[in-house]
Amino acid sequence: MSQYDRFRFEYRSGVLKYGTGCVGELSEELERQGFRSGLVVSGSTVGATAEVIDPVIDGLDEELAGVFAETTPEKRLETAYKGLEAMEDNDADVLVSLGGGSSLDVAKVISVLAADDRDPTVVGQELAETGSISIPSGSLPPIVAVPTTLAGADQSIVAGVTATPKSGLNEAVSGGISDPRLMPRAIFYDPALFATTPKRILAASAMNGFDKGLETIYARNATPITDATAAQGLSLLEGSLKELGEQSISEEVLEPIVEGLLLVQYGISRRDGTTLSIIHAFGHGLTRTYDVQQGAAHGIVAPHVLSYLFENADGRRELLAEALVGDGSAAAEEIVESVERIRDALDLLSRLRDVDGPEPSAFPDVAESILTDSFMENRPRDFDPTVSDIEEVLRDAY
Repeated sequence: MSQYDRFRFEYRSGVLKYGTGCVGELSEELERQGFRSGLVVSGSTVGATAEVIDPVIDGLDEELAGVFAETTPEKRLETAYKGLEAMEDNDADVLVSLGGGSSLDVAKVISVLAADDRDPTVVGQELAETGSISIPSGSLPPIVAVPTTLAGADQSIVAGVTATPKSGLNEAVSGGISDPRLMPRAIFYDPALFATTPKRILAASAMNGFDKGLETIYARNATPITDATAAQGLSLLEGSLKELGEQSISEEVLEPIVEGLLLVQYGISRRDGTTLSIIHAFGHGLTRTYDVQQGAAHGIVAPHVLSYLFENADGRRELLAEALVGDGSAAAEEIVESVERIRDALDLLSRLRDVDGPEPSAFPDVAESILTDSFMENRPRDFDPTVSDIEEVLRDAY
């Protein structure tokens, strides 16, 4: 008897290009897809770092329209409007996101804004009132992604965005956008570019990407397709992330990590939902109102969340054990210990008290926000957490 419910799997990934030096083929890929002029969208540090930006500029060759190096982790609406102006001034017809998830999110917002001529104040008010920005029908300017961190946000149809009083609002607001047309048309996974990112940034982002594979296995909308890619990706990441923690960054060390990252996120962001689940709900609860980096938050809570899950549900532990321990009959404790070893090898913190996060007095409110997070809807069907249960997990993690 099949372990899956009936499912419909609709997933339209962009072209996935992998290999050291593959960004040298950017121009070729743009031409193959009918694009003529790409605007690079990045943060200021990436834009000023020759070993990162130069290979991309060289790879775009005559298809380079210009560089917009003004994105920030806040993913501000006003930044996207500046990017839109740069896109129009340089007559670009494709956005080439370079760097982390923030630059990719800003590129997606630029794409949405380019579809019509709405006033920034109107768009900001809509974001404040609805938590999103409506997306016009028809085509959107395409996006090509060149990631340099390991968070695994590349094969995604969603983006976050914030707005401030500069957008005509009384206070800062945040929200998101989602549309299948926001899936990058091509993604270049080049280990040589990942190797330019500082190790501490790679380590924190790697925990976020790794957790996407864990969640995809036990999410209630798991399919045989996502099981296969996530399990293989986790198997690659299990050993290679420990090696990343122990060795200096090099293309050789990063190659299996980048390959695993590519696999664990395949199919996680689809028209009918996402496979992100409990750990990401905890991450949202800890990072929305506290200054905790998401990968660091995941590193702290993931072992505790998994322990709680396995105490109360099956959690697809057999498949996780096969991927992480190499033995499908391994005990739940061995799975948790494997995750802890990866977290420790990456030199990430292990206690909430050691980060700028909530104190125990705030746990009831944080637990409520975790339980009501949309990602909780993807929890296993035989798992029914309560606010008091989540508070206990937070106390264990503290």
